[in-house]
Amino acid sequence: MSKLKKLIKCLCPNGVKYKRIEELAEVGTGSSNRNEAVDDGKYPFFVRSNNIEKMNTFEYDEEAIIIPGEGGIGDIFHYINGKYALHQRVYRIHFYDSEINTKFMYYYFSAYFKKFIMKKAVSATVTSIRKPMIEKFFVPIPPIKIQNEIVQILDNFIELEAKLEAKLEAELKARKKQYGYYRKKLINQISKFKIKNLEECCIILDKKRKPITRSARLKGEYPYYGANGIQDYVSNYIFDGQFILVGEDGSVVDKNGNPIVNWAEGKIWVNNHAHIIKESNVDLRYLYYYIQIVNVRELIHGNIPKLNQKDFRNIKIKVPTLEEQKKIVSILDRFDKLCNDISEGLPAEIEARKKQYEYYRDKLLDFKELKEEK
Repeated sequence: MSKLKKLIKCLCPNGVKYKRIEELAEVGTGSSNRNEAVDDGKYPFFVRSNNIEKMNTFEYDEEAIIIPGEGGIGDIFHYINGKYALHQRVYRIHFYDSEINTKFMYYYFSAYFKKFIMKKAVSATVTSIRKPMIEKFFVPIPPIKIQNEIVQILDNFIELEAKLEAKLEAELKARKKQYGYYRKKLINQISKFKIKNLEECCIILDKKRKPITRSARLKGEYPYYGANGIQDYVSNYIFDGQFILVGEDGSVVDKNGNPIVNWAEGKIWVNNHAHIIKESNVDLRYLYYYIQIVNVRELIHGNIPKLNQKDFRNIKIKVPTLEEQKKIVSILDRFDKLCNDISEGLPAEIEARKKQYEYYRDKLLDFKELKEEK
């Protein structure tokens, strides 16, 4: 029997009491604004995101759980023990009961707060929360020895997982570099080809895209694409099929000057910030890979970087025989699947480890409620 099971059997065999946060902790917000952040600040500054900013002044010196009041509700949690600053729409939960391990509560919030807060939602998402909602959250109060043991187990688990994930991320980075190398090499070594303008190789559907309507912007199942990929999921669509999407304005090139390119399938909505391509007389997957290696930096103009319609249509494409196109696609598809498909390859392994941790964490924190005798 594990140490934790022995502790539970000895200290709380019949369950544990649950209490509301308002009985255990002080809940409040900060008073700072995002524009007060400085790059080289001395203290952590918690804002409404996973990223932690910096400030040269602090508002609190304590142990606490930090959660956003807007955005990322139920998905963003921070643990702090020390001096920190806090945004005015971010909540701190500071436990004043000596029989509470704040790190234990941090893990419990991470596991169960989202389920709780979604029950309070009128729609499918919660856009903001208020202090009374947090204060009504019920949490278990096992003996402090059990809390400490669980914290140690989960801390060790996270440390181990971080090391394993770092190895996987390093391997994924290496594979992507290899993939990029072979993509460029395969296309550059084509010996027999014709040079054509992009508009000669495919059907460009830019005239059929349109800004999304208010009614269609309701949450739904259809991907809504902008310049850099999926922006949201909406209730209507304007295209159905297989497409290449290329960023038109904004952050439309990567560090190498290559365009931002996305592959889209099925029913989708595309706004006016992405060019959209449909297959014609050149294999669409070949075009997808080829466009990714085209340096378009010199074609980008304006204060807001833009790859305009004329320059986009006149991008030069090296077009080999259809047989050669399909051969290149077959090789690159295997690399692409390994690197990018969330259901297979390394990204899936990283995701699987995350789910394994969450399952293990949730099991450890699932306590039977102690029923008071009448």
